[in-house]
Amino acid sequence: MSHPHQESTRGPLFDPVFGADDMAPEVSDRAWIGALLEVEAAITAGAVGIGRATEADAAAVAVAATELARDLDPAELGALAVAGGNPVIPLVKLLRDRAAAPATAVHVGATSQDVMDTALVLLARRAGRRILDHLAAAADAAADLARAHRATPMIARTLGQQALPTTFGALAAGWLTGLDDARIELDRALSALPVQYGGAAGTLAAVAPDGMYFADDLADRLGLARATIPWHTVRTPMTRLAAALGVAAGAVSKPATDVVLMAMTEIGEVSEDSPGGSSAMPHKRNPVAAIAARAAARRVPGLVATVLSSADHEFARAAGSWHAEWEVVADLLRLTGGAAQRLSVSLSGLHVHVDALDRNLGLTGGAVLAEKVASALSRHVDDARAVVTDAAVSGIPLDADPRITAHLSADDLAELLDPTRYLGHAADLVDRALARHGGL
Repeated sequence: MSHPHQESTRGPLFDPVFGADDMAPEVSDRAWIGALLEVEAAITAGAVGIGRATEADAAAVAVAATELARDLDPAELGALAVAGGNPVIPLVKLLRDRAAAPATAVHVGATSQDVMDTALVLLARRAGRRILDHLAAAADAAADLARAHRATPMIARTLGQQALPTTFGALAAGWLTGLDDARIELDRALSALPVQYGGAAGTLAAVAPDGMYFADDLADRLGLARATIPWHTVRTPMTRLAAALGVAAGAVSKPATDVVLMAMTEIGEVSEDSPGGSSAMPHKRNPVAAIAARAAARRVPGLVATVLSSADHEFARAAGSWHAEWEVVADLLRLTGGAAQRLSVSLSGLHVHVDALDRNLGLTGGAVLAEKVASALSRHVDDARAVVTDAAVSGIPLDADPRITAHLSADDLAELLDPTRYLGHAADLVDRALARHGGL
């Protein structure tokens, strides 16, 4: 058996890069063992109430579970798990031996899947709360940017091209609402995660006639939602969780992608507070936090697909589909949390370069406001749109084309080409997003 200081979390080399260094311990092998033993201790404690164990049994199992959680080497348990295909089988034997309790007082009426599923739910709930914290931090940072730049003009881009004027605040408000949406969905999925307890075939036969009461009591002891019926092969809780994590990763990836693009040398509209350098190029200032957030988030959809494609559990116990979930869900939690953490770092220290926003807004010489000019010109000529389009495509400033200036005065054109006069409801959208965020 090993000691805690010998325990290593998943990916210790790369987890800090991808923001998962605080997430990895929540879903580590040792965390798994602790959660499995917590479930077993709760089962024995609950069994006292239905006369299947004594208070002394419950106390002995609780002590033994604490000791094993501290001392048991995950590699040792993993090796023992090979024969039965899951770690619960050997863990129950170790727990019975350590507790010196009657065999009937440990793992009462349960099957391995009950303990594995409920332990995974416990891990998800705990790791998920940390993800929610990271999403909230990222959303708060986006809200600060939206508030500070509510009326800061910039160019909106569609399909990679300059489109119309907007504000940086409106862009950040979009980030904010996506993150808030994701946080709401993930919180809902986490809160709904239920206990799993059904026994060998999901009928609670081993603890009848007390099975329904016992399952609900176990949920209450562990702070989990009660299950309507055992969900051994109806994987809605897991697929709902996976989908919510996928939504969260997408909500993180959107602003991370915008930051990476806007930090490009040629655009230069934002920069991170602590940009990363290069091993070969001293001039580089890479938006490493946004890059890492994007990288972690990109790995999530494939894992979501694995969970969804593994939902076809046959009859009362799946052969393979169930086993496929364990590491995948843990990785989903780790990567989504890491992505959210790195995004919060990126946005909380983001510098917005207003001079670059202004420069890029004026890059086309007013062509991005051709829509307004064409509308005004149409009151004077029939082919207004064709005229304005030709000028814009040819690179002729709209306030210098004689086909336009013959009908619109310099003052009219100055007003029409002022980007701050064509922001629509950008500021109102920011206010609405901020109001909603403040109420969450």
